[in-house]
Amino acid sequence: MIHSMGGGVIHEYDKLIYVFVLQEDGLDKGAKRWYISPFSKIAVGDRVEIPVGGRTNTGSVLRVENVTAQTAPFPVNRTREIERIL
Repeated sequence: MIHSMGGGVIHEYDKLIYVFVLQEDGLDKGAKRWYISPFSKIAVGDRVEIPVGGRTNTGSVLRVENVTAQTAPFPVNRTREIERIL
């Protein structure tokens, strides 16, 4: 637990792995979106399966960020998880 200078407590947040993915197929081919990775060993250039509109498509990881819910590039409650690394 971390205490603030004002006497309150700053909440500790879990670490998340956010990945920025370029969609390679499907109707939105070429779209770039943020996803949460449940896999700790993911790297730029990995090909992944991603959920898009009720379907599963493939994509390439363009960026990997280790963040908290406070510093995430997209709201956590609106971010979907990648399904697997190919």
